Amino acid sequence: MDDNRFQEMAPVVEDFQQETGTAVELVRKSTEDIGPDFVAQVPTGEGPDMILSAHDGLGEWVTNGVVAPVELGDAWDDMSPVAAAAMAYDGQYYGVPLSLENVALVRNNDLQAETTATTFDELVQEAKGAGTDFSVVIQQGEESDPYHLYPLQTSFGAPVFEQNADGSYTSELALGGEGGHRFAQYLKKLGDEGVLDISVDGAKAGQAFADGQAPYIITGPWGIPDMTEQGIDFSVLPIPPAGDEPSRPFVGVQGVFVSAKSDDPLLASQFVNYLATEEAQDTLYEASHRTPALAASAQKVDDPVVAGFNEAGADGAPTPAIPEMSAVWGFWGTTEAQIISGQVAPEEGWDQMVANIQSTIEAG
Repeated sequence: MDDNRFQEMAPVVEDFQQETGTAVELVRKSTEDIGPDFVAQVPTGEGPDMILSAHDGLGEWVTNGVVAPVELGDAWDDMSPVAAAAMAYDGQYYGVPLSLENVALVRNNDLQAETTATTFDELVQEAKGAGTDFSVVIQQGEESDPYHLYPLQTSFGAPVFEQNADGSYTSELALGGEGGHRFAQYLKKLGDEGVLDISVDGAKAGQAFADGQAPYIITGPWGIPDMTEQGIDFSVLPIPPAGDEPSRPFVGVQGVFVSAKSDDPLLASQFVNYLATEEAQDTLYEASHRTPALAASAQKVDDPVVAGFNEAGADGAPTPAIPEMSAVWGFWGTTEAQIISGQVAPEEGWDQMVANIQSTIEAG
């Protein structure tokens, strides 16, 4: 696990060791090395029994045969639906979900005392009343930022892939058609109005909000520490939809995944089952202040910031972990940037993007 999770998991592991007498060794590793090292080491028998990581590597791990299914029985019904869906792949569950994170709307309360908007257009109009340089800041960059724009896209009924009944993803693209066209047209509208600007990357967006140049920003929990340190009075809110459907941000799920070649699969199973308990998830929340995956633990959260992100992600969807997702990001971001900046016609550009993604998927 990475260094942050090392600190957060320590009290949970200590409780488990005291209750069971089983020793658990925690090993620090950089975030970017956990997945690749897992894939490389497990086949040799030298890898860890378990890793703690984001769920978006699951497709690669299943494809490479390095991760084992997890049996939690009825405990899956106690998890938030999006947390359970993130662990589902090809008809089976892998890993135990621990915590969730997603983007939300963050309001500077000194610039905007209340929010009455029920649509994104109404939000932009309210924000313009603050008289600041920006209305709603959404980080972009030269290749746009589909992740931060996804809540608006899904509100037009254009999710990236179709989902199965258990929330896992199929390889069938769903971002085309009428919903995709409407979203593409909306991107151009926001670009023409100056709400979206590809010259405003993550650093500039964060600085604009910190400097009081915008009453709103769409960001995730990672942006909160700086706001708190700077003494900004802020609130975390759901993102109003731009289309006729709810805004559904991507939700990242941190979980513990068991090696397919664990030396102690029974002990590993015992540990992941413990992590699915209310006791363990409560302890982890106290150490991490991240939204718990277990519904009962999430319902106890009284921190308004964590509760705000939890509410904003209530209708969210797990970030796709299927291998086909690697064919999406590049075309997706480039096309959005071109539409926002007026380089391509919205519908034409969007249709070409879908065709390019489909061709890449079919080519394997």
